[in-house]
Amino acid sequence: MKKLLLLVVLIAFAGVTTAANRFAGTGKLTEHTFKHKGVEYNYWLYMPENLPADAPLVMVFHGYGSKRVPTLQYGFNLVADKNNFAVCYPCGPKDPGGNRYWSIGYKYHIDNKLMRDDVGFVERLVKHLQKEYGFSKQNTFAAGNSNGGAMGYMLAYKSPETFSAIASVSGHIMEYMYKRLEPNPVPIMEIHGTKDSLARWNGDPYNNNLRGADVSIPSVMSLWISANRCTHEVRDTLPQRRHKVIAHRYMGGVNGNQVWLYEIVDGKHSYAEKDLDAAVEIWKFFSIYLK
Repeated sequence: MKKLLLLVVLIAFAGVTTAANRFAGTGKLTEHTFKHKGVEYNYWLYMPENLPADAPLVMVFHGYGSKRVPTLQYGFNLVADKNNFAVCYPCGPKDPGGNRYWSIGYKYHIDNKLMRDDVGFVERLVKHLQKEYGFSKQNTFAAGNSNGGAMGYMLAYKSPETFSAIASVSGHIMEYMYKRLEPNPVPIMEIHGTKDSLARWNGDPYNNNLRGADVSIPSVMSLWISANRCTHEVRDTLPQRRHKVIAHRYMGGVNGNQVWLYEIVDGKHSYAEKDLDAAVEIWKFFSIYLK
């Protein structure tokens, strides 16, 4: 009986390991620490084998409360292996509830004096990685999920000179950001479900989620379409896996900039992994801006 139980446990463990390794890649993954204004952050750096000099760099920001190593859930390592770019996964420190987060102005963090200069941290980390490893200064990109997607928008507002393009999955823009900050002409991509209950498609103007009011996803897109001066939309539908995914691509922007919205019809708050390969689609968008 004990041997049978051990066998079951080993099989279950093997299944978990195989699932994790699906996204592990064949390159080198290392963990590091980095201090900014007295706060210690950690990050993982993934470098494919035989990475060329001056390689592109993609920064990937986790969602609120992330407890797993982000490299095992976002699928970027395999895409990096095929396309010769490095991936950095910064990790936000925890709040008193044990949740890792990016400091973009949630009411709880403001009320409890938990705001940090995460934008300054990212800017310094990017410069450090470019200097230390020779990554391209012209081909640096940012992607994020949920709270990490909101962090991406914050970087688009406050650090447009650092990133060539920014992508968000289930991200959002808080109302104060929308009203007080000035958008910049940065290429933007959003992947979002129309039935997202956390970063709501129609926004959260009355702060029902108690983190601070959000604007709607159509308003978010209109903001960046205007900032990039896009002139027209090209629309198509992705091959369907589960939900219908409508690709809205707004073209003709300044300096060739585009704004993409992948509308997942009836999709909920997730990384959309059952509807599409988010990392593949995001890199498809980023690669337009390689110099």
